[in-house]
Amino acid sequence: MGEVRVVGIRVEQPQNQPVLLLRETDGERYLPIWIGQAEASAIALEQQGVEPSRPLTHDLIRDLISTLGQKLREVRIVDLKEGTFYAELVFASGVTLSARPSDAVAIALRSESPIYVEEAVLAEAGLLIPDDGDEESSGPVREDEVEKFKEFLDSISPDDFKAT
Repeated sequence: MGEVRVVGIRVEQPQNQPVLLLRETDGERYLPIWIGQAEASAIALEQQGVEPSRPLTHDLIRDLISTLGQKLREVRIVDLKEGTFYAELVFASGVTLSARPSDAVAIALRSESPIYVEEAVLAEAGLLIPDDGDEESSGPVREDEVEKFKEFLDSISPDDFKAT
């Protein structure tokens, strides 16, 4: 299982479908996950440091976890079946809860919890985006990385990830 970081959200045209892009922290593979508009907004707002005047759903979940005396230890993206990704929230108490990856990532960002992806999922859906000899892959998101992501998204569709 490898740790990943959130690169960002982009809306794929013309379908107007948001794509969450994750990247291995100790590798070169990217994992694109098509997600819903609400989850994309929640992730983007958190990445931009926007503080809503009232808690959004993922903020409420983070607060609920804390109020109940729990701690989110990590998020795991554990499976890919027929083009659908599956995730788990793993708590310090040992409790594991199934979740959609988009919700899990939104909660992980808010609770500053690490995100991991099973090697089998990365092997099946992880992609190498051509690199120009970058020096540091685990640092902050750079403009050239975002541009490569945009170019990559222009060349693929969700159908590219359906099992044959």
